[in-house]
Amino acid sequence: MAAHPLDNFEKKHDFLVGIDSDGCAFDTMEIKHKECFIPNTIKYFGLQPVSKYGREAAEFVNLYSKWRGINRFPALTMTMDLLMERPEVSARQATVPQLQSVRDWISRETKLGNPALEVEVANSDDADLKLALEWSTAVNDMIADMVHHVPPFPFVRESLDKLSSQAEMIVCSATPNAALQSEWDEHDISKYIAAICGQEAGSKKETLGQSAEHGYGKDHVLMIGDAPGDMNAAKAIGALFYPINPGAEEASWERFYNEACDRFLSGSYAGDYEQKLIEEFDQYLPDTPPWK
Repeated sequence: MAAHPLDNFEKKHDFLVGIDSDGCAFDTMEIKHKECFIPNTIKYFGLQPVSKYGREAAEFVNLYSKWRGINRFPALTMTMDLLMERPEVSARQATVPQLQSVRDWISRETKLGNPALEVEVANSDDADLKLALEWSTAVNDMIADMVHHVPPFPFVRESLDKLSSQAEMIVCSATPNAALQSEWDEHDISKYIAAICGQEAGSKKETLGQSAEHGYGKDHVLMIGDAPGDMNAAKAIGALFYPINPGAEEASWERFYNEACDRFLSGSYAGDYEQKLIEEFDQYLPDTPPWK
């Protein structure tokens, strides 16, 4: 069994910062979903007759809604749910898979990645679980082949450098560990990071919470993310949250570097300042699809 990324984590500073990767540190959300996830979703789940609507549903869930950034498997079933509801899909008499065994697996598993799914497939020999694993593996292969030379957003590197003398930093993501390691190594910023925690390590709440248990004081733990799921993970463990606003990532990182980072390290981040940023963030992503 592979070691957990946090097995060798040590507290050396007074502050802890969790950072999401796709769409937060790197501008990789669009290319990964539009070029890698969605074509494979249409191919593997037989959505060719309704590919237009499949693409709209998948883009809404993964990029343009309050579910942006959730794990790929719940995102897959949510995409199917949105398709089943559309009269245009029914009118074409298209079959949208229910994927009930995938839903059952999601409900009982927290480490929603290929390694856990491989075990489930081996134990059950279930056709839907096999299909989901084939799809997920194909997505990973396409991302490895296609997604290169996408640098971190401006002010990410500078922010990591600024934090490095006072905070432990961990990557806290729903992306597979191997892809994270590759991307952070490629751009020489993994040197700032104490642990890279992807989907195999557990949920963002779990990995941020396990790191925070090393003895950081109140208001000394911060999650930086671009999706409500990142904020929910932070709030679930009593941490602070700094939003990277979708579509305004550069401005968000520049504000972090010039202003919010200093507030966090000086103890003046929590309260009205954080609340104002969260209220602004909340305006960026809808919870109702445009076709409704």
